[in-house]
Amino acid sequence: MARVELRQAVPATWWLLLLLLFSAFGSVRPAPQVPCYFIFGDSLVDNGNNNNMASLAVANYPPYGIDFPGGPSGRFSNGLTTVDAIAALLGFDDFIPPYANTRGQALLSGVNFASAAAGIREETGRQLGGRTPFSGQLQNYQQAVQQMVNILGDEDTAAKYLSKCIFSVGMGSNDYLNNYFMPAFYPTGQQYTPEEYAADLIAQYARQLKVLYNYGARKVALIGVGRVGCSPNELAQRSPNGITCVEEIDSAIRIFNSKLMRLVDEFNTLDGAHFTYINGYGIFDDILRHSAAYGLRVTNRGCCGVGRNNGQITCLPYQAPCPDRNRYLFWDAFHPSEAANIIVGKRSYSAQSPSDVYPMDIRTLARI
Repeated sequence: MARVELRQAVPATWWLLLLLLFSAFGSVRPAPQVPCYFIFGDSLVDNGNNNNMASLAVANYPPYGIDFPGGPSGRFSNGLTTVDAIAALLGFDDFIPPYANTRGQALLSGVNFASAAAGIREETGRQLGGRTPFSGQLQNYQQAVQQMVNILGDEDTAAKYLSKCIFSVGMGSNDYLNNYFMPAFYPTGQQYTPEEYAADLIAQYARQLKVLYNYGARKVALIGVGRVGCSPNELAQRSPNGITCVEEIDSAIRIFNSKLMRLVDEFNTLDGAHFTYINGYGIFDDILRHSAAYGLRVTNRGCCGVGRNNGQITCLPYQAPCPDRNRYLFWDAFHPSEAANIIVGKRSYSAQSPSDVYPMDIRTLARI
């Protein structure tokens, strides 16, 4: 496939991505590389599942979505998320819809189950109110699979169909941000060392991912936890100068990610399984170190928000964001900007460096 350049500091939309892809392939746009794309995760990829919940973890108001077609959608971004970019690169001609308003035939192209504030652990994010933890997302997926069985005619046909689909799962950020490193609400930071906590998380995650495998998932991209210690929120709270990333947090996350890579090897011993690890931490670290090369000039504060680093809370309703948001690494206190999301999505789909993925990128996974 011809190279699709998404690195320039230009405000991007879904339609721009499609135009670039259309140009790359010539006059005829090909069919998607896989029949469906299923997404699990948290606020990094939630596209509206929390909108009608009694929750503080919602983003269906301006200035969220200021660069998104149609405005605020529930995405915690000024525009696209990483999975929006991945879906476009996989050849889908529309967004993968949220499960909250998707049923029946529409499920056959895939659905997004992600929920802001969700974690691997059940209690993670509870101080924010309503959310669907990974276990609940899996229950929703099981219900979706049953509908697909009814549509496709039998379990064997559905299993064969699902085996061709891409699944991406990005969990764990909130288990640190909204659990382990939040002692006012959770005891885990006192109960576990970082090594013990990562081991406990991975053990539970493995059981949950086995459910996903048992319900037909075969091509699975596990997204590693990013450099949470570099978010404006953590810089505001814990960094002495508002610039230096918080090593206490990042070191704990590296332990989790190393165990997640080993989990990929374990799952790939299962019949027909093709699991891969997307090195979200490493990709983000590289973007941070070479931000100017990506057109990103501001890396330690949100484009909108409140307080030090614009990192005390997320964007206030109708707050005016920075005008040059395509130059910001972060959109708000916690979440990357659309510009950063496109870079991460592109490198997840087609690895820029061998360290970006293990053992393969999503483009290769789609071809299996």
